[in-house]
Amino acid sequence: MTQKVAFVTGGAQGIGKAIVTRLSSDGFAIAVADLNLDGAQKVADELNAKGGKAIAVKVNVADRDDYFRAVDEAVEKLGTLDVLVNNAGLGPTTPIDTITPEQFDKVYHVNVAGDIWGIQAAIKHFRAKKTDDEIKGKIINATSQAGVVGNPNLALYSGTKFAVRGITQVTARDLAPEGITVNAYAPGIVKTPMMFDIAHQVGKNAGKSDEWGMQTFSKDIALGRLSEPEDVAAAVSFLAGPDSDYITGQTIEVDGGMQFH
Repeated sequence: MTQKVAFVTGGAQGIGKAIVTRLSSDGFAIAVADLNLDGAQKVADELNAKGGKAIAVKVNVADRDDYFRAVDEAVEKLGTLDVLVNNAGLGPTTPIDTITPEQFDKVYHVNVAGDIWGIQAAIKHFRAKKTDDEIKGKIINATSQAGVVGNPNLALYSGTKFAVRGITQVTARDLAPEGITVNAYAPGIVKTPMMFDIAHQVGKNAGKSDEWGMQTFSKDIALGRLSEPEDVAAAVSFLAGPDSDYITGQTIEVDGGMQFH
């Protein structure tokens, strides 16, 4: 059987690095896609050193043509595409009265337009497959617990992540007849540089400490601990694998029990 291929954006660090590491251990060939090519190459080298198969691909997800080029490059080098993980995203701290047009354009182009361009690029290759498999491809989008319930000081980020959930549901309905599933994962408070920066900014805006800023978000976690990136990667592994073949249009909340639905 041909080795299955996963294309993961934002794969050079944080949650993205945990995802490519997990999917590689699951047996996928990996395209580690990131705007930081040096970082992506370092991660790809680490995966290859462990016996996996990985390449680094530079991509600017906000640029439609560049996203298509990156996916085309990955398919040319790895032979096919089975799973797209739209993981890349920006999470600036944005009290509503501070948002500028430039911030709006940047965050929505990366977090929302980037997912749309990725979905389009993946569809192109899924449709080209000559296979009798019931599932011809899987699209997995990163939303957030802040895309399920609005979080303080995150008007731009929360707005984009609510949008991703809507896009996920619509495309799941539209693409189901073609054997393409579309799902999303919603991380909670994860130990990543982006989350620590958000906590710092929220605390700073309130004249409080970084710890106070983090507690603003983490105080309602039922399991009583912050998330590791690997917790999120485990959920993505499930969505990428065969056990989720009958699931589409859903958002899996990986938040330790911050919200129940």
